[in-house]
Amino acid sequence: MNPPIIVTIDGPAGTGKSSAASELAQRLGFDMLDTGAMYRAVALLSIELAIDPRDEHALAVAMDCARLAVDFSSRPPAIRLNSRDVHERIRDADVTGIVSLIASHHEVRVRLVRAQRDVAAQHERLVTEGRDQGSVVFPDATVRIWLDARPEVRAHRRSEELRSRGEVVNEARVLAEIIARDASDRGRAEGPLRKPVGADSIDTSTLSFATVVEELERLVRRRLHESDIGCGCGGGA
Repeated sequence: MNPPIIVTIDGPAGTGKSSAASELAQRLGFDMLDTGAMYRAVALLSIELAIDPRDEHALAVAMDCARLAVDFSSRPPAIRLNSRDVHERIRDADVTGIVSLIASHHEVRVRLVRAQRDVAAQHERLVTEGRDQGSVVFPDATVRIWLDARPEVRAHRRSEELRSRGEVVNEARVLAEIIARDASDRGRAEGPLRKPVGADSIDTSTLSFATVVEELERLVRRRLHESDIGCGCGGGA
């Protein structure tokens, strides 16, 4: 039996990790895991149960009682909280506003890291994206990638995403929030945001989405070829 192939894509908020990982997985014929959505689902759980997002113990208890699952029957996979598809809801501003705090809790991360590893154990070929996938969750991943972009570029992308959903956006405020989120993610004790050892870097600041995906596909195929693993996904770099 061949070992599982895991491709990790890490980086700060707004670099296009989720969309790029989803498209890459589709091109390669891999499954895709959006771990940020899992943390957002816990943030939503906090909101819906009126749990103080600073209360780590209460959050842990709530997680143990809730059903958080990734539905791989849809493309991209849907996040289900107590059997309810919350893919759209977890992108709302109230969730975004507390997700970094939620992700800083040890008990939350222990549970979600375990859940992410359980997912990987059930999928032979997986693209997984987040902020600690190649550094903490899968440090021995077959391919580790670091996506980055300048803060102002990421703020503009996030603003455009929100406007496309009909929201009124103050881009300067979005930029301030992204800078604050970066500082929080990098400074936290649990699973801090950092480039994984041995990861390949791609700066997406001046790249179109299509170019980013093409670069990712070329990079992954090359790394798999160099490792003599092969992805069984056809085509060539």
